[in-house]
Amino acid sequence: MKQIIVDIAEDGEIKISTKGFSGSACIEESQFLKDLLGHETSVQLVAAYYATTDEQEKQLIPICG
Repeated sequence: MKQIIVDIAEDGEIKISTKGFSGSACIEESQFLKDLLGHETSVQLVAAYYATTDEQEKQLIPICG
């Protein structure tokens, strides 16, 4: 199940995290929130960001020579 989680601290700091995404889909799917909320101060990528999907792997297979 894919989720976008928004945590708002008492001091107003907002943290966006995602679950269930792989590769850069997490960034693409949460971009609308970043656009609405303003300046991004830091990014922490987790292992799922670096995971490849079957579709991505297929695109990388050399078909010539």
